Amino acid sequence: MKPGKGHAIFTAECSHSFHFHCITSNVKHGNQICPVCRAKWKEIPLQNPASDSSHGRKKINAVGWPRDDAWMTVLRRLPSDRPEANRNVSSLHHAQEPPIFADDETLDQQHEIAEGKVCIIDGVGDTNFMGTIEVKTYPEVSAVSRSASHDNFNILIHLKAPVTSGRHNGKNNHAELPQMNQNSRAPVDLVTVLDVSGSMAGTKLALLKRAMGFVIQNLGPSDRLSAIAFSFTARRLFPLRLMTDAGRQEALQAVNSLISNGGTNIAEGLRKGVKVIVDRKWKNSVANIILLSDGQDTYTVNSPSGTHSRTDYKSLLPISIRQNGGTGFKIPVHSFGFGTDHDATSMHSISEISGGTFSFIEAEDVIQDAFAQCIGGLLSVVVQDLNVKVDCVDQNLHIGSIKAGSYRTSIMGNARMGTIDVGDLYAEEERDILVTINIPVDRSIGQMSLLKVGCVYKDPIAKHAVTLEGASEVRIQRPEIIGAQIMSIEVDRQRNRLHAAEAMAEARVAAENGDLIRAVSILESCYKSLSESASAQAGDRLCVALCAELKEMQERMANRQAYETSGRAYVLSGLSSHSWQRATARGDSTDSASLVQAYQTPSMVDMVTRSHTMLLGKPSSHPKLRQALSFPAARLQPR
Repeated sequence: MKPGKGHAIFTAECSHSFHFHCITSNVKHGNQICPVCRAKWKEIPLQNPASDSSHGRKKINAVGWPRDDAWMTVLRRLPSDRPEANRNVSSLHHAQEPPIFADDETLDQQHEIAEGKVCIIDGVGDTNFMGTIEVKTYPEVSAVSRSASHDNFNILIHLKAPVTSGRHNGKNNHAELPQMNQNSRAPVDLVTVLDVSGSMAGTKLALLKRAMGFVIQNLGPSDRLSAIAFSFTARRLFPLRLMTDAGRQEALQAVNSLISNGGTNIAEGLRKGVKVIVDRKWKNSVANIILLSDGQDTYTVNSPSGTHSRTDYKSLLPISIRQNGGTGFKIPVHSFGFGTDHDATSMHSISEISGGTFSFIEAEDVIQDAFAQCIGGLLSVVVQDLNVKVDCVDQNLHIGSIKAGSYRTSIMGNARMGTIDVGDLYAEEERDILVTINIPVDRSIGQMSLLKVGCVYKDPIAKHAVTLEGASEVRIQRPEIIGAQIMSIEVDRQRNRLHAAEAMAEARVAAENGDLIRAVSILESCYKSLSESASAQAGDRLCVALCAELKEMQERMANRQAYETSGRAYVLSGLSSHSWQRATARGDSTDSASLVQAYQTPSMVDMVTRSHTMLLGKPSSHPKLRQALSFPAARLQPR
């Protein structure tokens, strides 16, 4: 050990040197492996008051803790004959950062929408265009008597993103686990903001490193990655780097060098992560942030224990990326609450404000599968900045409401026109929007046109803007007399989904106010209502899944301890999933009786399957996050 600019320097037996206070924090949790060369140390530095002062050095103890090499095999070492192998990766933590993060790796070409290049398609009469969004509409019933009015008449707008080119010729073979064609989706700029506070020591940090190794290996050569590590402060590990072979190796080394200590400064980690995106000189088409933390912010958010309604969580998120922040700059933050001690309310708020999703990783070893599901979506973006427009056709019609979850909606033009800002869609991802109108008495007999639906979006692959004019038109019959009407199952199932989401939100408010009995009653009432609906009676699979989820939430609200431990995070991850209609990880997904994951896309399923079956070519010992190509077909059964 020797002095170094005010810090004691420890030189290990493998000849690599570290700041003494950094390496002692690492080894006291059982890490006996050199962060640079992965050599196993026989002697380690141990900060001990009973140090041997007569020799002027800290006491060195023999290693007696178990190794965690098994978790680290995913992180490859550089060959010893390569110059990069001798780089001291720990210097990444102490290197001077530039004031502006404009040192991102240059892109071969700018992946931006070509200005002035517009593709206009007249879609009336055809709802399935190859390579364009599929738009379908469903009225709640097919006919309304001309002598009767119908208030709050429901119309469903169903959107589905196009498939990737790799799926046009049939389904992928999961056994072969093919990589997604880089040219069939938009390239990504991804920043991971990782909690390395003291509570992440040991297995948690090892699992995080393995999950990051999986992410690094599944990014393509046109994707760029940067990583931020935070505890009491935050440090950029490396700038945005293309994930070529060389970029992957640098990223793996940097992640492998992480050690845990200190507090939890989520706001500083996010500030630095956003700065990487904002300051970049070159821009890939898609930009996202992944945030993982297992604790509560101990720097920006100072709150009494046991209360969850007193904090403005916007303080954790830079103004530049807040949704509706006025800047128009969108960087979704997909947050992951790791374990049972994280602040689910703050993590959910961060994702909701930014337009991202919140996932609850209850079982620690599910972290890689949760990351896999997320990047399976991010690496399949085929639609950007989707805006849906709804116009009333008949002059006597007016829009009553547009129900689209967390997506921004507006009604204008004397309530005869509405818009929905949907944003980005993953390949084959679906969105369902319910529009209500008031249908007046009609003197004419025959067909009545209600709404026209069109949309505008950017195609990041073809690099042009697409306008679907009149993609679908909704019509109903107006006879003098009508018989018994059959409710549209498509409309009914979406009403059930919205009803369930509203019940979950209401139950959460009751639980936060300390009234768990009322919270459980709200969920039970919704369960009974869904069970009696037309879609439930028809054995609708979405309705089955919603009822299973409602029951799961009731169990997690059985008492205050259950709610504080896992109920709050489970409910919030469910609300995040339903409000954005996008898959999130929820609870202990290894349980075979667990709720089938909703909203998963085929690309997500492929990536989760890859996580299950591949660990540098070695099969995983057990499945984790269950895949879901569809909902279970069983009818509702009371629990």
